[in-house]
Amino acid sequence: MPLPKKATAGSVAFDLYSRAEVKIKPGEISLLPSNFIIKVPPGLMLMLAPRSSLAKKLGLIMPNSIGIIDQDYCGESDEILIQVYNFTKKKVVIKKSERIAQAIFVKIDTHINWRETDKIKTKSRGGFGSTG
Repeated sequence: MPLPKKATAGSVAFDLYSRAEVKIKPGEISLLPSNFIIKVPPGLMLMLAPRSSLAKKLGLIMPNSIGIIDQDYCGESDEILIQVYNFTKKKVVIKKSERIAQAIFVKIDTHINWRETDKIKTKSRGGFGSTG
């Protein structure tokens, strides 16, 4: 079973592979096992994103759009699982060792000081979708 790896030298994400064959019925949400557990280093998070071919070739989407793997999600049974939804009208079969998602390390800052206020001093720019 391959470990996560980059497809090319210029790739920014690591491909993840299915540990087992999984059959997903139409309209079903399924969890695909990726065969790895990771201890995410301090200052980073691991973001899971769909492969660009997931929807077009297989008829699957990640219903939560992305997945976030926290630094403390690394116990012995914390295998990374990829949640997918079959939006087609037929069964989809994911083969063992098939590429199923991408993993991207993202720098984070959790040392944020939140402050409540009663008034916003900045002028509104117009709301959702107002720039395009």
